Amino acid sequence: MTRPAVVSEDSARSDRRRNRDRLLDAAGDLIRSDPDSVTIVAVAEAAGLSTATAYRHFPSVHDLGEAYLLRVVLALGSFTRRSQATGGAAFESAAREWGRLVTTHGAAMVHLRSRRGLLERLADNDPVITALRDAWQPPITALMNDLGIDPGHFPLALLLCNALLDPREILDLTRHGLTTGQALQVLTAAFNGALQTLANHPLLLA
Repeated sequence: MTRPAVVSEDSARSDRRRNRDRLLDAAGDLIRSDPDSVTIVAVAEAAGLSTATAYRHFPSVHDLGEAYLLRVVLALGSFTRRSQATGGAAFESAAREWGRLVTTHGAAMVHLRSRRGLLERLADNDPVITALRDAWQPPITALMNDLGIDPGHFPLALLLCNALLDPREILDLTRHGLTTGQALQVLTAAFNGALQTLANHPLLLA
């Protein structure tokens, strides 16, 4: 009598991770090309997987979009944790990596932006914004230390960074003649100036 093949737990976990990645890759392609066409059924078909498999990973399009954003932000976090840069150079290095990620994923990320504010979502422990905070905290704090700015202002600094380095703004500048690097130079300079204003604003010094 032939015994049924036994699938190891590690193999099953690897298959789940691979299927999840295929679904996220397919979702990104669909969002970039035609955001209005994104459904779980369409993503499953594009990924070459069954609809049932797709629903097991992502019960809704919203869950799928959040997972896509989270994967991009976690990639930035992985970079900033490994970075050896210090001071202002740490922020410039993180901004360059963010620019690389935006070049790859930005067109999809623009369509997945939440209507809720960053501080509100941060207070609610939103997974994407929590990961964004963790990714940007080392380079932003390093820059603030370099500029002599109280690190207690970090939440507002994160808000400014999120607003100025929004993928929509980076892509907008590149569509008007700047390279991604040039766009980031402009936006990073604006962020530095905004930080200085933040540090000296009377409402925050009171």
